[in-house]
Amino acid sequence: MLLEFTVGNFLSFKDKKTFSLEAGGIKTILPDNVVRNGKYKVLRSAAIYGANSSGKSNFVKALDFMVNTVKNSSKLNSIDKLGAKPFLLNTETENQPCYFEILFTEGDSRYRYGFELDNDKIHSEWLFVLKANSKKEVPYFVRELEGIGVADVFEEAKGLESKTRDNGLFIWVVDQFNSKVAKTVMQQFSKMEILSGIEHKNAISMTGVLYKNDEYKEKVENFIEKLQLGFNSFEFDRKDENIFFSKMIRTSHKKYNEKGEFVSDFKFNLAEQESSGTNKLFDLSGYIILTLSFGLVLVIDELDSKLHPILTQEIIKLFNNPETNPKNAQLIFTTHDTNLLAANLFRRDQIWFTEKDEFETTDLYSLLEFKDGDGKSVRNDRSFEADYIRGRYGAIPYISNFQEI
Repeated sequence: MLLEFTVGNFLSFKDKKTFSLEAGGIKTILPDNVVRNGKYKVLRSAAIYGANSSGKSNFVKALDFMVNTVKNSSKLNSIDKLGAKPFLLNTETENQPCYFEILFTEGDSRYRYGFELDNDKIHSEWLFVLKANSKKEVPYFVRELEGIGVADVFEEAKGLESKTRDNGLFIWVVDQFNSKVAKTVMQQFSKMEILSGIEHKNAISMTGVLYKNDEYKEKVENFIEKLQLGFNSFEFDRKDENIFFSKMIRTSHKKYNEKGEFVSDFKFNLAEQESSGTNKLFDLSGYIILTLSFGLVLVIDELDSKLHPILTQEIIKLFNNPETNPKNAQLIFTTHDTNLLAANLFRRDQIWFTEKDEFETTDLYSLLEFKDGDGKSVRNDRSFEADYIRGRYGAIPYISNFQEI
């Protein structure tokens, strides 16, 4: 399970900021939202709030960048660029490498993997492992510009240092030689799905993959049916079995005569005749089902966009409920929907905020970390929604004299 993600000097994140899914010491609040994973207590979900242009989407982009850098390292040649996007509003950071690190658990061990890069090369890379019966991390390898140091415990990685390109990741090279440790790291990144809640049309391909699979077809149908989107059923236009687009989906509605008597079923085109919210739910349903079925990590930017607050709440409940989430999948999303804060869905350690300072750098902090003017933590019985709207926690837009425009 994902424990932490740290980003620094990327887009609006000038300084290193850490997002954590490790549960805090809140013992009696929403215990189902927490999973016991070995000696770690891990959260099933987390929401990120903030004003427009505060860095919420940049957080998602940063995680997406790290995931894609790991997944696509094999596709680069020696002269390909890495696509680094450092913080450009500071003369110190604009020419410095970007920083990324994740912590995750697998079995009884905790892994800490990360790297620093600029547009041309990897500046540093590292892997540390903390075993269940140990209190001290063990370095497996540490890479700097001068070279790669491999520990004796990582025997399968020795001799591969010279096979690593300046713009390639060492962990990927080791994985090519069937290392179990490298495979564990690579699998963690393969378990992370990152989606846009606004530009989501391509996500329907996963809904199609599952719908064509006999084992998951019923799950897709049940998920769509329980959302009660206004149609009785849907069907796939099977003119081409190899593709799956919203334009090929037909939803079925009941047609009546002037006396209110049922006449026949009438077919609508999903993409052209159903609402944008219905299309979004249909598009994302495949990834939601996949994530819950296999215990993956799903990250959605603007989850609430186009959706009624009750529907957003129901999706979150699927992840927070151990009965609907037996594989311990995790959901991370950005949102502006303050209704969620009043719906008794989250503990304080599941609520995060992004806020920019006067230098346009993004700060990232949780409600658990937040201290008021007296240095006191937020009480669990506070109205999180009301306090947030009033600006108690920051991370809201401040507009003066807007009505004078």
